[in-house]
Amino acid sequence: MVQFLGQLLSASLVSLKVFVYTLLLSLPLSLLVCSLRMSKNKLVSGLVNIYIMIMRGTPLILQLLFVYFAPYYVFGASFSRFTACITAFVLNYAAYFAEIF
Repeated sequence: MVQFLGQLLSASLVSLKVFVYTLLLSLPLSLLVCSLRMSKNKLVSGLVNIYIMIMRGTPLILQLLFVYFAPYYVFGASFSRFTACITAFVLNYAAYFAEIF
């Protein structure tokens, strides 16, 4: 049991980093998304509504897989696992937070 304590602690620190980065990046993005959603321009508000509908309507695991694998197959470049995780979480939570504001 004691031998796994170090692994558990390091995994907890990674989870805490993901939480902090997601919160710090998704809150400003959600304010931008919210303000664009309330735009008088129908095209802008329509596109933002589609973004919100897609992000809230698809499972987060699908978004994680898409953000991790799609750049490699489309552009030939890829994110690190941590960057892909943060990107997917930020895009997902920004859509949810935009509904709150």
